[in-house]
Amino acid sequence: IMKRHPALIPLSQDHHHGLLLAQLLKRNAPEYLGLPKDLPGKMNFAKEIFHKELEHHFRDEEEFVFPYLKGKDVELDNLIAEILNEHIILKEKILSLDDNPKLIDQLDEIGKILNEHIRKEERVLFEKAQTILNDEELKMIENKFDESRPQTKSCIIKANNKQL
Repeated sequence: IMKRHPALIPLSQDHHHGLLLAQLLKRNAPEYLGLPKDLPGKMNFAKEIFHKELEHHFRDEEEFVFPYLKGKDVELDNLIAEILNEHIILKEKILSLDDNPKLIDQLDEIGKILNEHIRKEERVLFEKAQTILNDEELKMIENKFDESRPQTKSCIIKANNKQL
């Protein structure tokens, strides 16, 4: 795996938290210190993380990174379309969760989709982005993150700094 360019590090750090959330939501997840153990707790936590982190993360990718990648390569355009669609699916699935008999299946499904989504971004999209974007473009993306994210710590890290 290529070393991450500083422009993409904030998103990769988010992905680290996202993978933890994905693990937590999956069926037969191990217990994580400081994180909910019961299904309604996990459901509420997923919604909270969506509002506090995922929503901003999706928007940052869509506004700061994707515009620089679009129109450079058909394969990449298709990948971005796929990822945008997954953002919509994840948002709909998380926000429509309610406490019902199928909750364990719904959380497990979200955990799996989120896990695959993050792996795709890290292993395919970001690797490609780093080869396709020039230094100037990467610097512009980096500056956008510097402006939009004065160093804030994730709520998952606060709840769970032992695990990371």
